[in-house]
Amino acid sequence: MARIMAFDFGTKRLGIAVTDPLKIFATALTTIHPKDIVSFLQTYLQSEEVELFVVGEPKQMDGTASQSAQQVKGFASLLKKKFPTIPIAMMDERFTSKMASATIAQSGLKKMARQNKALIDTISATIILQSYLEKTSLNF
Repeated sequence: MARIMAFDFGTKRLGIAVTDPLKIFATALTTIHPKDIVSFLQTYLQSEEVELFVVGEPKQMDGTASQSAQQVKGFASLLKKKFPTIPIAMMDERFTSKMASATIAQSGLKKMARQNKALIDTISATIILQSYLEKTSLNF
């Protein structure tokens, strides 16, 4: 069964999360540099089937596009060009970094681990994906 993969885009790091094959749970996968995404996905897709990409869409508090929205659109266009058979869904990512930081703080990790920005990015991607799963399950 195919998975769903989500991305928390950043110019320095790209947080990635995937679902289990039954698409019930979202799990943090990894964090990579954005320039490495195509080769990473080519390798990943050789062993795992992905039916949908979910990209976190940065928005302002009032729902309008944020400053980084153009870069995220460029990233989504790259995915569409390089992997045309996999559809892309955009998901509001407001507050995901704050939620990820709060989750890490509550986890009991030491201060150095809590400040790991790569960990925050993968957890943000996981929150984006879990939010997408919850949103789409309500539509059934």
